[in-house]
Amino acid sequence: MEGKKIEITAAKGRPMLTWVGKRPLRYVNAFPAQQIESYNPNRVLQSHKEEIWNDWPVKYSRGGLLFHGDNKEVLAHLLANGFRNKIKLIYIDPPFNTGVNYIRKVTPRGIKSEKIEGEGYSYTEQIQYANSWYIDAYLQFLYERLQLAKEILADDGIIIIRMDVHFGFYLRMIADEIFGQANYQNEIIVNRIKKNVTEKGRRTIPNAVDYLYVYFKSSQAEFKNVLRQLPKSKPGYWHNMDSPEISGPRKLTLGGKTYYPSPGAHLKLPQPQAEKMWEKGLLRENPKSGVLEYWVIEKDYENLDSDWTDVPGYTFTTGYPTENAEKLLERVIEVGSRPGDIVLDFFLGSGTTAAMAQKMGRRWIGCDINKGSIQTTCHRLQNIIDEQIKKHQKGKQKELIPNGMSDDSQPAQLSFSTYKVNDYDLQIQHNEAVNLACEYIGITRIKIDSFFEGTLGKKLTKIVPFNHPLTLLDLEEIKKELEARPEETRDITVVALGKETTISAWLEEWNRLRKQGNVPNKIDVIELRTDPKYGKFFEHKPCYAKVNVQREAGMIKIDIEDFISPTVIERLKQQEGILSPIVNNWRMMVDSVMIDTAYDGKVLNIVYSDVPEKKDDLVSGHYEINAPKGMATIAVKITDVLGEELIITKQIK
Repeated sequence: MEGKKIEITAAKGRPMLTWVGKRPLRYVNAFPAQQIESYNPNRVLQSHKEEIWNDWPVKYSRGGLLFHGDNKEVLAHLLANGFRNKIKLIYIDPPFNTGVNYIRKVTPRGIKSEKIEGEGYSYTEQIQYANSWYIDAYLQFLYERLQLAKEILADDGIIIIRMDVHFGFYLRMIADEIFGQANYQNEIIVNRIKKNVTEKGRRTIPNAVDYLYVYFKSSQAEFKNVLRQLPKSKPGYWHNMDSPEISGPRKLTLGGKTYYPSPGAHLKLPQPQAEKMWEKGLLRENPKSGVLEYWVIEKDYENLDSDWTDVPGYTFTTGYPTENAEKLLERVIEVGSRPGDIVLDFFLGSGTTAAMAQKMGRRWIGCDINKGSIQTTCHRLQNIIDEQIKKHQKGKQKELIPNGMSDDSQPAQLSFSTYKVNDYDLQIQHNEAVNLACEYIGITRIKIDSFFEGTLGKKLTKIVPFNHPLTLLDLEEIKKELEARPEETRDITVVALGKETTISAWLEEWNRLRKQGNVPNKIDVIELRTDPKYGKFFEHKPCYAKVNVQREAGMIKIDIEDFISPTVIERLKQQEGILSPIVNNWRMMVDSVMIDTAYDGKVLNIVYSDVPEKKDDLVSGHYEINAPKGMATIAVKITDVLGEELIITKQIK
């Protein structure tokens, strides 16, 4: 599939950081996006201000946008489809290149997590993303994505980038080159995770903070809120409604009685606002004088500075390993945007940016290549939207922002859609597939290399993404990487599902030149689907479910009678003799259930979701939902605790 070529503006800032293989982007290919899910409980647009959508591309529904794919390709897609210069705030927390692989807990529901020291990852852990990079490749990775971020940022937009102490100074130089040193605003410190106290000596002093690097797109940008509320220092009190100015309301009717201001004065509030305050007990008639009074709580504020350690930096509510705290993102969004603005996070992780943007009345776009991130974010946003609908119906929407200073917390939307750019979806998660491939073939993983996955004997190995066969473009990327590493002399083994017909001629010529001149880096290919030695790897056994669907008394009754995930069972068997948990209920293998009562075979429009809040809780398995009229296709999507998905469809009359 060919993409649309999108031109990229050259970075012109000085001075410049140099690394091996530095290649400024001149253009990127933009691929189409395929919608795969939609969550819209009311099936209608829910927006408090229709005019905020005037700048929204018509091809997208008016709601949150969640993209599954490589963020470089997603940013290119957004640039090609109407979002150039539209984003008011970008917040990203990219991998810090710490050399540590991040995992999420995938404990079967109802089983407590256990870990045996020295045994590596337990059955309860799944790698979410590798965080080990060849340093030059890591800098190039950041460089390209920040170039794209500048293109999509509005002229009055702000970008805030989180980084740790090890790569903060590299990031600062790259961002200075791209955004211009004049647009650098500040380096803000935020809390890291506190380490346990130890009496033993250490070779280093632990880092207590991370850094937020703040840049404007241009001189048109400005901070939206630079105040920090201090703890309440004064008690509340009643204050007279009179104001000495002569303009304003001359009377208010409250509780069936009309109130007038003193001569030469006016009442401070208009009738609608006064009625709301009267209902809440914040406005009253003075029992002695009979004049109107309103309740005042004096809040003290101070200007924000570069020390944000008064709020947490990370938290642990979703099980995602690097979950940014909601309090931190609340402040970021208040400082960088106003209600109705578009907020973007293309390293979405656990979805905190999208979650807080949803709570704070902003439109939002999120992206991550990790399927676990997309699943975590979907569940989180569904819960928030459901809660917002309930609050909205009760007239208590503003309570959703705890201690917030935002002037309008009414949601910009009560729906979101999930898309994928290119096909990064597998029956099992990509990282899980790579790990299994390495284990099956015998590849030794390399923790310090972001391009090559490991070694097979004396050869470097490159695993081509399993969403496509090996192409000439993949080989050209390997060639570029080797050119950036002139000292690398090892031969290369490429692992792929298959290869295009043009590959053989390219490899024959490449290897012929190396044989003649004794040049290193010969390349061979393992095709997993056809290789006689390794072909069994993709005998993947998909999930199985027995689902009963029937129409009864105007309702759709759905019963999941059984579910089996061979991948989960196999993971548990690997622990026999060490840990051998017993799965005696199919619900223990299920993470969530989503239902669409009018499935069109393409987009899953979720009308009901069963996502247990606690890990000890199980899905119901029995559901009764309002039935559509006439013939309909019912889709039930079941996701296991490893992220593997199964969609069962049933037609009803």
